[in-house]
Amino acid sequence: MAPFALLSVSDKTGLVPLAEALLRRFGYQLLSSGGTAAVLEKAGLAVTRVSDHTGAPEILGGRVKTLHPRVHGGILAKRADATHKADLDHQQIPLIDLVVVNLYPFRETVAKADVTWQDAIENIDIGGPAMVRAAAKNHADVAVLTSPDQYDSVIAALGESGEGVPPAMRKQLALEAFRHTAAYDTAISTWMASQMEIDVDQWLAAVPLRQTLRYGENPHQKARWFSQPKQGWGGALQLQGKELSTNNLLDLEAALATVREFGYGTDGARPAQQPATVVVKHTNPCGVAIGSSVPVALTRALDADRVSAFGGIVAINGLVEAAAARELTSLFLECVVAPAYSPEAREILASKPNLRLLELAPSAIDSSGPHHVRSILGGLLVQDLDDGLIELDGWTVATQRPPTAQEKQDLEFAWQLVRHVRSNAIVVARDGQSLGVGAGQMNRVGSARLALDAAGEKARGAVLASDGFFPFDDTVRLAASHGIRAVIHPGGSRRDADSIDACNELGLAMLLTGRRHFLH
Repeated sequence: MAPFALLSVSDKTGLVPLAEALLRRFGYQLLSSGGTAAVLEKAGLAVTRVSDHTGAPEILGGRVKTLHPRVHGGILAKRADATHKADLDHQQIPLIDLVVVNLYPFRETVAKADVTWQDAIENIDIGGPAMVRAAAKNHADVAVLTSPDQYDSVIAALGESGEGVPPAMRKQLALEAFRHTAAYDTAISTWMASQMEIDVDQWLAAVPLRQTLRYGENPHQKARWFSQPKQGWGGALQLQGKELSTNNLLDLEAALATVREFGYGTDGARPAQQPATVVVKHTNPCGVAIGSSVPVALTRALDADRVSAFGGIVAINGLVEAAAARELTSLFLECVVAPAYSPEAREILASKPNLRLLELAPSAIDSSGPHHVRSILGGLLVQDLDDGLIELDGWTVATQRPPTAQEKQDLEFAWQLVRHVRSNAIVVARDGQSLGVGAGQMNRVGSARLALDAAGEKARGAVLASDGFFPFDDTVRLAASHGIRAVIHPGGSRRDADSIDACNELGLAMLLTGRRHFLH
């Protein structure tokens, strides 16, 4: 018996040529309902109505047509399963090998200015998504088409294979089908939320609400925190302290991203190679240091800028024990995050009951995915995270004098930090410690001046890193006047030679990385 192709589409584009090919070239029997069947019959194609196939009439004004075991059994049956075959034989259910379905025009309906609630509800497809999902689930045996854009490629594949739609194509079509139904459900939930005055953006519909925050960046802004359980901050355990705020979470994100440059915890994708601590204020690191132990790294990071550290966010990449806990209680902090705390540290930190203490396992970070998602008006920007390990192989010495071994080590450290500072970004560093940070200025010289002024006399003999190239030699000359001995930047300016010449004139070493790290 020839296999069935079930066609039930709202968008009739390309329907008749597809049906003609399926029927006359490839020997499918056509099974259809409602308006789709009427179009096929008008085109002179032999088609079996779903109501005739199932022996059950369409009811409830068309709300129930294809929701029947004779339809879904034919789609969902596993061809190689003997029990499935026995069930089909017993119930006299023929196989359906191809499902062509696109859904009621819900988006087009709700886009009309005068749409009523009832009109919108009646354009929510029920049977269509059920068939699409059934066919996509059983893609090992069934092909599902959800867009006229797929018709030509499927017809071509059928002509080439002679044995139905190839397995790889069925799998790809299944993925597209699940995306189709997911987008459809999101459109419905978003529209309903807008009609009920619930402010939920499309992408939030797929992410569970973890917490309603006290407010957003400012007290007049409402805020909610959506997060997948056990992924990223959704997997963090708050051990003590006040409720997290929007700004806390933004700063924690920045602090964690920076401290992970040096590894984090003892397991996971990137275990810690050396103890490191990061102090963040307003999403920019103000103190970063490595050390021989967690307490040493913590003290050095705080000493980098204790004025800015007041009220800051601290990220530590290793176990927090008693000595580090005592240092943490020496000044006012908003939040601390680390992979683990000792019982003694927990007891010491409990003396600061308002301090938000978070324990975040490396596994929660690893499961959070490789993408950075930001919202813009009416949409989302999705990009790869800029968190890859720094590759030194592509670095080149641009100056007559190469950096010394110590300078090269300092340049590497500074480069690890500068990609976590808001552009235009400048970092001054030495001996595994940040000395000055310049962030978010409208020109690079302004950022350099801030970083160098913050470093003061400590800038003499230190190094300077820039997240972007130097378009002029002014930053290099300013750095040299403060005693900087080496600089690192991506290169790539048409006027790189000006800065290189200035370094040669002033005795500085320069490394070019060939990669920029803007952070907006």
